[in-house]
Amino acid sequence: MIEFKLPSLGSDMDQGTLVQWCVEPGQAVKKGDVVAVVDTSKAAVDVEIWVDGTVHRLLAQVGDTIPVGTPMALVLAPGEAAPPARAQPVIATGVREPSVPTAPVTAPPPVAPLPPAPAAATRARVTPAARQRAAQLHLTPDTLAGTGADGAVTLADVEHAARPGTTAAAPPTPAANRAAEMRKAIAAAMARSKREIPHYYLREPIALRAALHWLQAFNAKRSITERVLPAALLLKAVARALPATPQLNGHFVDGAFQAAPLVHVGVAISLRGGGLVAPALHDVNAKPLPQLMRELADLVQRARAGSLRSSEMSDPTITVTNLGEQSVESVLGVIYPPQVALVGFGRIDERPWVTDGAIAAMPSVVASLAADHRVSDGHVGAAFLARLRNVLQEPQQLED
Repeated sequence: MIEFKLPSLGSDMDQGTLVQWCVEPGQAVKKGDVVAVVDTSKAAVDVEIWVDGTVHRLLAQVGDTIPVGTPMALVLAPGEAAPPARAQPVIATGVREPSVPTAPVTAPPPVAPLPPAPAAATRARVTPAARQRAAQLHLTPDTLAGTGADGAVTLADVEHAARPGTTAAAPPTPAANRAAEMRKAIAAAMARSKREIPHYYLREPIALRAALHWLQAFNAKRSITERVLPAALLLKAVARALPATPQLNGHFVDGAFQAAPLVHVGVAISLRGGGLVAPALHDVNAKPLPQLMRELADLVQRARAGSLRSSEMSDPTITVTNLGEQSVESVLGVIYPPQVALVGFGRIDERPWVTDGAIAAMPSVVASLAADHRVSDGHVGAAFLARLRNVLQEPQQLED
């Protein structure tokens, strides 16, 4: 019997509220299937299961607030038979009464089936939890006023619209409330990071003339909707540079560093309603640039609509924050526990650069590294930034 527990969906999450079961007892599940929707301070997250098996019993009910690590369900391993029902204990008196089988645990009523997938523009405005609850209540979520990040319709908006005598145009839960909760969660996580992690910081200006010229030629062969932005190129360069310094890619857990076999890059995404999330792009090193660009755009859209998966929240092995679009020259970030490094990029700008003994204007970016001194030191960090700089001088290697 396997206990399916609520996973940690980021260092700033201590608990979540169960808003939807997507499975029922007796249902077969495969690793990666979405089995529940949990509402956190940042988003309604589709929670995936990490094993194959059959759902035996649901331990949590919709509406429960569950601490991270709490068992939510029991799952039978493949080929495992369900245990027999337990008998009630015999009363210890002079007369032995027959035992009475325990009444079987009843599962919550099956949830309403998901509605047909809407168009991308519609889906971006409704969180998964809100859409599924709207289906149960026979409401059309696309007609409701949203108070979530980027105007998304949230579960609270749907519940309000379902109350008698209320209108969809005046939801009672302002976006500011959720933003305030998010700020508290971020503050707690970052305070923990600075308290527990001995940070060290390094910065390196990197010339980008070769990279930008190559990217311009690469995009000239593609339609406007398929063009790759410099942000995707920088993400791929980070992933390509990391294998030479594995001390920066992984997690510090139970007093020891665990190197990650793949590079799952957490992308820091600011939410228009306030706050930020840093979900993962998986196995960045193995993805061609066009695919990486598509997945990056999709991740940003879903993050701002409050529609993320649990693996995207729990899997990052290193985080990249890019504040160049905010006209910041450089950024010295705070590491997301249990990760051990964070890479920052400032704006791409022309700066004075010495080439062949002459000063010329050079398009460049300031790359920074925040790293955990418990795991690496400045020598390792400097080697990573040097490798990152060299990778960006040969951008054609980043295409595939």
